[in-house]
Amino acid sequence: MLSGLSANNKTLNGNDTFLMPQFYHFQYGRQWVSLATPPALSPYALRAIIFTMKVSALGEFGLIGLLAEMISGAQDKGAASYRKLVIGIGDDAAAWKCDAGTQLVTTDSLFQDVHFRLETTPWYELGWKSLAVNLSDIAAMGGAPEYAVISLAVPPDTEVEDVRALYQGMIDLAQRFGVAIIGGDTCRAPLVSITVTVLGSAKDKDGKVLTRSAARPGDKIAVTGALGGASAGMEMLDKKLKFDAESEGQLRKAFLQPEPRVAEGQCMVRLGVKTAIDISDGLMSDLKHVCDSSKVGARVEADRIPVASAVRSNFAERALELALAGGEDYELLFTASGEILDKVKAELACPVTVIGEIVAGEPGSIVMVDARGGPVRPGKVGWEHFNE
Repeated sequence: MLSGLSANNKTLNGNDTFLMPQFYHFQYGRQWVSLATPPALSPYALRAIIFTMKVSALGEFGLIGLLAEMISGAQDKGAASYRKLVIGIGDDAAAWKCDAGTQLVTTDSLFQDVHFRLETTPWYELGWKSLAVNLSDIAAMGGAPEYAVISLAVPPDTEVEDVRALYQGMIDLAQRFGVAIIGGDTCRAPLVSITVTVLGSAKDKDGKVLTRSAARPGDKIAVTGALGGASAGMEMLDKKLKFDAESEGQLRKAFLQPEPRVAEGQCMVRLGVKTAIDISDGLMSDLKHVCDSSKVGARVEADRIPVASAVRSNFAERALELALAGGEDYELLFTASGEILDKVKAELACPVTVIGEIVAGEPGSIVMVDARGGPVRPGKVGWEHFNE
């Protein structure tokens, strides 16, 4: 039987007809079915759907939502491990309480020909980036990274020197942040695969961390650094584009050697910021994650977006698109009151730019305007696995 249908983690029963803003899923007998498209349907109209969906139809975030609800429903809420859980699936990292304070863990996988191509990504930079994306997740929680575990799969004919270069990139970045690489696994595979898990802890003495779910109407929306450089760098390398030496260096570094904003995240927690996310999927996509989690909307001013200088000078017509949707910049997007934001801007060494405001409204809705208040349609909004 159809036991319920959930929209943005709210289960609806009965004959109501509704419109899903992102994805919906429902339990049919003992199985869950999800759809990423948002038609207006009553729960009973879904009875005839058969279980032959492809992951591409579900979408990355629909899949995450489905698995999160399955796992949550199966948890023993009385278990000691569950009672210690502070943040589970759905944020940049999970968090739980222990005698030593709030602990954090995050994991990311990079797969050859999905996340990187060896033709354009040297092994050293690949190692650096593999760890950097995980440190960025800890940074987005305002935490301190401490330990890393590496699982590596490579073809048997991989050069030993290449593997050494890969690990040297990870080691050099780990040393900068005081992270100990404490183990992992290796195996053979037809293509290169790297999975890194990083454990850390809340730096705040009370165990406070940044989350995606604490944005409130009236908060200012701000970002650190500049955007668009990583996606422009990837395009430069993939298409063998030629620019001036300074631009090439800036774009290459933005794509291959991002700088995790660890100290910046810790500063934000200390100064009273409650909500943040690292920009991995793209500014618009990651802002939507915050708005969905916080059940708010957002108003963004396109002319305020801090586009990287090398992107403006070499991708003029597409500069805004790359900054909004390119992803992998690993800057921090955060929200705070004007008073707290002023304190953050005064203390951080990196640029901080206010780009808009959190508003009441449909959860996940984002309105973008130009300097005169006219609507701006951003087109592509960001990266999502499984969707073309």
